[in-house]
Amino acid sequence: MSKDITKNNELLFDGSLWCNLDVALRSTDHYFRQYIRPAELTVIEWYILRSLYEVDGQHASALARAVGRAATSFTPNLDKLQAKGYVERQPDPHDRRAVRIFLTQKGQAIREEVLQSAVDLDQLMAEMFDAQEFKGFINILGQLQTLNHSHDN
Repeated sequence: MSKDITKNNELLFDGSLWCNLDVALRSTDHYFRQYIRPAELTVIEWYILRSLYEVDGQHASALARAVGRAATSFTPNLDKLQAKGYVERQPDPHDRRAVRIFLTQKGQAIREEVLQSAVDLDQLMAEMFDAQEFKGFINILGQLQTLNHSHDN
């Protein structure tokens, strides 16, 4: 009989990895909201802007994938960012069915503030662990991000 490696008295739900990962995600999401600048951004909006700072003019569907959201439920996020004046939609000149998302001047104007908040958050997270633990955490995080998304709804 093999030992159940997920059993850990410090974890919730009898050590269930999935449940504890979800709780940890929600906890860090709440933590991040306290530090995101500018304050009027939600966490997902912050992710979207960060992705657009890397590659402006992405297709809406590619942008949704880049921030880990389903394209079918992504439109309200773009609507809110557009209403706040940070992004604008433009039709793709090569595919009339597709829309590209571009930063506005207002979106570009907060670039340094958003990127600096990312540096600050990363530093706060790194300080919670010793260097070896954090390196292991980063490796695991990278592996988890490559999981097959073929079952997304």
